Amino acid sequence: MMDKKSPLKEIVKSFGLVFGDIGTSPIYTFTVIFLLTKPTVENVIGVLSLIVWTLVLLVTVEYAWLAMSLSKKGEGGTIVLREILIPLLKSGRQATFVTLLSFIGISLLIGDGIITPAISILSAVEGILLIPGLEYTRQNILILIASIIAIILFAFQRKGTEKVAGAFGPLMVVWFLSLAVSGTASILQFPSVIKAINPYYAFKFLLENGAAGFFVLSEVILCATGGEALYADMGHLGRRPILRAWYFVFAALLLNYIGQGAYIIQHPDAKNVLFEMIFHQAQGLYIPFLILSIAATVIASQAMISGMFSIVYQGITTHVMPMFKVDYTSSEVRSQIYIGTVNWFLLIAVLFIMYEFKESHRLAAAYGLAVTGTMTLTGIMMTWLFYLRGEIYKTIISLLVTFVDIAFLLSNTYKIPHGGYWSIILALIPLCTIILYTMGQKGLYKSLQAMELSAFLGRYNLAYKCMNKIKGTALFFVRDVQKIPPYIFHTMFTNNIIYEDNIFVSLIRRDDPFGITGYFKDDLADGLRVFEIQMGYMEVIDVEEILREAGVDEKTIFYGLEEIVTRNLVWKIFSILKRLTPAYVQFYKLPSHKLHGVITRVEM
Repeated sequence: MMDKKSPLKEIVKSFGLVFGDIGTSPIYTFTVIFLLTKPTVENVIGVLSLIVWTLVLLVTVEYAWLAMSLSKKGEGGTIVLREILIPLLKSGRQATFVTLLSFIGISLLIGDGIITPAISILSAVEGILLIPGLEYTRQNILILIASIIAIILFAFQRKGTEKVAGAFGPLMVVWFLSLAVSGTASILQFPSVIKAINPYYAFKFLLENGAAGFFVLSEVILCATGGEALYADMGHLGRRPILRAWYFVFAALLLNYIGQGAYIIQHPDAKNVLFEMIFHQAQGLYIPFLILSIAATVIASQAMISGMFSIVYQGITTHVMPMFKVDYTSSEVRSQIYIGTVNWFLLIAVLFIMYEFKESHRLAAAYGLAVTGTMTLTGIMMTWLFYLRGEIYKTIISLLVTFVDIAFLLSNTYKIPHGGYWSIILALIPLCTIILYTMGQKGLYKSLQAMELSAFLGRYNLAYKCMNKIKGTALFFVRDVQKIPPYIFHTMFTNNIIYEDNIFVSLIRRDDPFGITGYFKDDLADGLRVFEIQMGYMEVIDVEEILREAGVDEKTIFYGLEEIVTRNLVWKIFSILKRLTPAYVQFYKLPSHKLHGVITRVEM
């Protein structure tokens, strides 16, 4: 499928979809680091060396090489890593531990996803302060401009980004070229800065600065934020285009960071390093560059929002998240989805974070904790996986990278009292939702007291022979045909509703990401058939269309609704969550005029 597409087109597309976040990091990374550290020549060279080797180890080695070698039908990400690892584990306790790790990983990604648009857009808007005549613009005005950009961006999601997404890649190519050119121009002014490529200077900086140097790592990690997107977005574009694009992005980032280092050595009073460097080099091009930087941060935020929709959709289809309402924004591309609940939650959180922190350098104090947490969890799961597969060489390298991740994570604990706690609070919201929902669903399934198939068939055969049957076909949704849910036997045996043709429809999510098959299994009894739909966990399916193709023309669709009765506070919250999210029949877009919800009262 990949070779039908132009390789160059796919590479350019990946610039817009994958590299927005890491590509906009040069706007704020250097500025934030040198709020903590004096910009002496030794410090600048040391910090540059740390940045270079962070990009090498945590993005190139951990994600571009190790993680991207682990995929399932071309898909990547935390959930996929869990899906590959669990079958290799020996005990249920290990599987539970890995599942918990993946839940924490998903939650940290969502928490991180809220801070990304806030810091990116706000830091780009702050570049306005360098325009002559606008130097004294109040911070509240800058926050307002950033908020308006964020509101427009999130409001636009419902329309779908398909029409404008084609411009994202070329715009980001221009952005990276601008970074490379400006960096190179600055390096030519102070060529000796290139020695920062030697890792010796990174170690020297850490040894000479002790604890203070260690905590500088908490800001250095900002250069690698968005690195996890290489792996998470692998399913959208394929491994090869992303890797090829990364070589170019890596070179552009390296040139720009080294260039910023050369600039700050010559101008130690610089506050907003990237923008001041551009202003110094080409004053006439400054406003176009500022507009380009704002466009780049909007594209980075767009990629993050699409990524969040994708993560939550994976969570819904693998039954770890509630069934939020999903809309499809493209008739051609079924993977283009919009989840309103997630969209508005993200917008409110982004606006809150902007108003809470007010300035991008203060916001950087909260940024990085979730990123390093995600990287550490990925490192642990990868190392475990390589070890179980017997790939010793990769296990050793993966273990070393994980130790580097842990060092960054520990340095980021310094940020917790300085606003980093918001990163944890934001990640706790999806984590608590996932844990509550998975526990609740298990508890509900136990409390429902399903009927064994053999007992059900005994009663069904008797009823089907003796009762008057309604003409036509009725559909009933079941998770497992061996366990018949209460709503079906209440409908048939308590309310005496039996159709001439009754079909149990079972939706089975497979471990692999893609593929859909729908087929009839052996009949269970006279007038009772089973239709099974098997699908990959990334598939967006049209149940009605699949049934039509199989020749099913139903008159009525029955489905179960649970009325939860409980005194337990946790189950009360779970029941509210169930009521607020649509039933699975609405999630799968079944015709509303045929739907009949049957309520079962459940005590938990």
